[in-house]
Amino acid sequence: MTQRSRQAKTLADWQAAADTVKPGLKTRAFINDEFVDALSGETFETINPATGEVLAHIASCDAADAERAVGHARSAFRAGSWSRLAPARRKQVMLRLADLMEAHRDELALLDTLDMGKPITSALGDMAGAIGCVRHQAESIDKVYGEVAPTGDEALALVLREPLGVVASIVPWNFPLMMTAWKIAPALAAGNSVILKPSEKSPLSALRLAELAREAGLPAGVFQVLPGFGHTVGKALALSMDVNCLAFTGSTAVGKQLMQYAGQSNLKRVFLECGGKSPNLVFADCKDLDRVAVSAAEAIFHNQGEVCIAGSRLLVENSIRDVFVDKLLSAAQGMQPGDPLDPSSFMGAIVDAGQHRRILDYIAKGVAEGACLRAGGEARDGAGLYITPAVFDGVTAAMAIGREEIFGPVLSVFGFDTEQEAIALANDSDFGLAAGLWSQDIDRIMRVTRRLESGQVFVNNWAGGDQTVPFGGVKQSGNGRDKSHHSLEEYSELKSVWMSLSS
Repeated sequence: MTQRSRQAKTLADWQAAADTVKPGLKTRAFINDEFVDALSGETFETINPATGEVLAHIASCDAADAERAVGHARSAFRAGSWSRLAPARRKQVMLRLADLMEAHRDELALLDTLDMGKPITSALGDMAGAIGCVRHQAESIDKVYGEVAPTGDEALALVLREPLGVVASIVPWNFPLMMTAWKIAPALAAGNSVILKPSEKSPLSALRLAELAREAGLPAGVFQVLPGFGHTVGKALALSMDVNCLAFTGSTAVGKQLMQYAGQSNLKRVFLECGGKSPNLVFADCKDLDRVAVSAAEAIFHNQGEVCIAGSRLLVENSIRDVFVDKLLSAAQGMQPGDPLDPSSFMGAIVDAGQHRRILDYIAKGVAEGACLRAGGEARDGAGLYITPAVFDGVTAAMAIGREEIFGPVLSVFGFDTEQEAIALANDSDFGLAAGLWSQDIDRIMRVTRRLESGQVFVNNWAGGDQTVPFGGVKQSGNGRDKSHHSLEEYSELKSVWMSLSS
């Protein structure tokens, strides 16, 4: 199917595609190259949040399944079918996987839309990112070198890069397949065996990916998928004495638990990408307030606000604040939720009833704390879990909506008068995942960028970047980095070799 025909699909086309995809959903765990039931026989429901429809009953793995998968992963690693395969051969397999993902792009996007409620247009964008990540890491395999250390004539010293062993990847529900690619692609490229635990809220695309990985030629035991819950199979992987590395994207609270489990077990490496409460700073000297207002609205309302780097704290210079907020409200009015299968929908459904209640509770708390709700924040009547984009003005750092990660379409607007005040407000957070800065003053841009306590800063844009730059945060937003060659390096071990030479 061509790019043109994909873009031309209508709501009716996607509905028809969904009816075709649903009967063939993968529902069992993928262990040692086979789809199998959980050893307990237990299952859980995965539900379409746009309709309330039960999509499938998925194998609910637990500690016994984790032990089984880890054993196969370790055996595969030691056998060397992947870990010792020539880098050029590994690259061929991963590029084949990327090609298969491209061939099934619409199907994979549709699975994420059905599973967690994101708009199909957004899901298609995620697929482009996921495919690009696999290709980028595949092409990097044979371009990250070891080292020859400087010595005298009496010795030769080498610094080798070797795979870690067994990597457990635990990914979130908001960008199911894209986050999966960010985690597994560099780990596989480095030669590791990978066990993926997708979120219980969005396991479908991961299980379909397992089938494509097998078709691409990944050896048995090298890539396995264990659907289930964090407190069962996720905890078991984190406590396993035979897992060498744990890569996680999710909440800060869970990230802290995983670090404790690593300490209680084998001191496995833990790479975390956790929560955020990202500031988006708008100075009076920025150009084109209409464009900036649209970007600021997209920064928080994209993917229903269920985004770790969402620009949920908007800091606006007071001299333009009233004018800018009016433009922002106009932009938000055009970003209302709709049927996720409709290509014209900007926002879709909230992932599940629990998250829906959590967001509404925060909106009620914001009103009770004295913030001014300028627009939105309402639950849509009828089937489906929808909330209209909420804009609060007059927010202070003492308010819960101004400090805590909501993970929903809720924007908090702060005012400031000086550059120093803006920096202080931006940095007054436990998180440091992302920050935005809008200004035409290059001196200010350089000053403020250097002082923002954040793992990434977007200047005159929001969420810009590609596979060449790392993604990750500081403070309680975590310590790991996805994307770029830096993530490939994380999944490899340094080995020093000192050889004495005869004179």
